[in-house]
Amino acid sequence: MSQPIPVAPTPVASHHDHPARAAGSLPADDFKALFRGHPGGVAVITADSGSGPVALTATSVSSVSAEPPLLVFSVSAISSAAPAVLAADTVVVHLLDADDIDVARIGSTSGIDRFADGDRWSRLVTGEPVYHGVRAWVRCAVINRMDAGGSTVIAAHALQSSIARDVDPGDHGNALVYHNRTWHRLGDHSRLD
Repeated sequence: MSQPIPVAPTPVASHHDHPARAAGSLPADDFKALFRGHPGGVAVITADSGSGPVALTATSVSSVSAEPPLLVFSVSAISSAAPAVLAADTVVVHLLDADDIDVARIGSTSGIDRFADGDRWSRLVTGEPVYHGVRAWVRCAVINRMDAGGSTVIAAHALQSSIARDVDPGDHGNALVYHNRTWHRLGDHSRLD
């Protein structure tokens, strides 16, 4: 098994370094309005830190580097899965397409057992829970955590992956995005070039 690559945290600038922030923050509703019009890809993060499997849906997953293979995502403190994900040494990031909308909904629905259907998921040999049949998943070692407001940003090193439905360069690949509080499928109708 490869060893996680240590990543030093980036120093956080003080408010003295940012004159605009010294005068006050952008109101939360204004900030939400900015991102309501900014679509995000949809992923489900699973983990088991020893107290059972958890899952949450996230639109914050981004690739950071191919060499080494690093990604980041954020976990809101209000998510019921947050304590387990934050305590886990490894996670599985499921990168979804529109065929996986049911998995996206499971991860985003509060108050349900996200692993009640034993036919839908299993454990990798390393112990992490993984949903079956999704477009792709990647098992990652958590290498850094950073508090950011009411969330925690997690940096993770990709260790193992599986792609069930690959996407050819330039193809929309039946992509699933979340935009303005609604699920959307990308297709030829949404292509601009």
